[in-house]
Amino acid sequence: MNVTILGAGLMGKEIARDMVNSSKVEHVYLADLNVEQAQKFVDHLNTDKVEVLKVDANDEEQLRDVMSKADVVVNALFYSFNLRVAKMAIEIGVHSVDLGGHIDGITDEVLKLNDQAKEKGVTIIPDLGVAPGMTNILAGYGASKLDHVSGMKLYVGGIPTVKQPPLNYNVVFSLDGVFDHYTNPSVIIRDGIFRELPSLTEVENLYFPGYTGLEAFLTSGGLSTLPQSFPKLQSLEYKTIRYAGHAERFKLLVDLGLTKKENLVTLNDGQTVEMRDVLKNYLNDKLQLGDKEDVVLLRVEVHGEANEERASFQYEMVTYRDKNSSVTAMALATATTISVVAQLVGDGTITERGVIPPEKAVPGEAYMNEMNHHGVTITETMLLSTNIIKG
Repeated sequence: MNVTILGAGLMGKEIARDMVNSSKVEHVYLADLNVEQAQKFVDHLNTDKVEVLKVDANDEEQLRDVMSKADVVVNALFYSFNLRVAKMAIEIGVHSVDLGGHIDGITDEVLKLNDQAKEKGVTIIPDLGVAPGMTNILAGYGASKLDHVSGMKLYVGGIPTVKQPPLNYNVVFSLDGVFDHYTNPSVIIRDGIFRELPSLTEVENLYFPGYTGLEAFLTSGGLSTLPQSFPKLQSLEYKTIRYAGHAERFKLLVDLGLTKKENLVTLNDGQTVEMRDVLKNYLNDKLQLGDKEDVVLLRVEVHGEANEERASFQYEMVTYRDKNSSVTAMALATATTISVVAQLVGDGTITERGVIPPEKAVPGEAYMNEMNHHGVTITETMLLSTNIIKG
């Protein structure tokens, strides 16, 4: 298969790195406005499998040209381009996947293209990061093994392997994203009813092998399309994992309005600035991960019934920074997920056409097997009311 990757930022580069090592992928077109920095990366890879192309994503003709070269397009551009890329994929008849993020209703707009994508025989799968993305795929896989699904709990966190006071956190993806997830309300389902609760609340202790002193708390944005895919759930919630004490300390910043968009302050010289921008620029310097090692912790619980017995499936992942390439754990887990799914579309494993959310589109067993082959191990545990079966 031929693959076009739109965007040669951090994610685009790591997706390309993963694609290069796949026997399924014959050729990769890495398209970006800055061809010089993209070419430097490709030169470092030392491969003739990747070709750098110039593209301005705002130019429809350029976008059409680079996308037309592929069997599958991987959209690693800023999320505001997702709808444009999806429409172009349908127009020219190529499959497409994106990193999504379920921000500003963009994913909902992409999903509205379902009928058009079906008519053109195209598969489009949005929101293929870690959360949403990997969490959705595993939740859907667990649900497919149960006769009745009653609840889901999702836990994900990218943290340094060693605490970094005072917030016990380093930036492993966009700090703007962190602010949004902490500031916007968290949507959950409880007792079968949709509710909105403040983020950074309902803190609980959590344990992963090798880690103590962890907490998890409600944050926004992690559920994506799960409430629509499983509307009859009695409970559904997403929590972010951090070191204990992080939520309480960061909640003070949120409560003071320092992370809220368009919260303005006027300085002595009369200049008006957004407090969020001030905080972001300050913390970006203070919280850089740098050469420190990070880890992504993930747990997905799916509860219900199987064979008239209470049953649950639990999926866990612990992924560390790639010491050979210095790729962060979060970048590795994210890039590998979207790369694997793109290849499952391209090799014919995924045959359904239309715009399909990850939990409905991606076969869980094939996904987990491929992730393992790509160096990201996900374990499955089945819990029955009588015993526990490890998978």
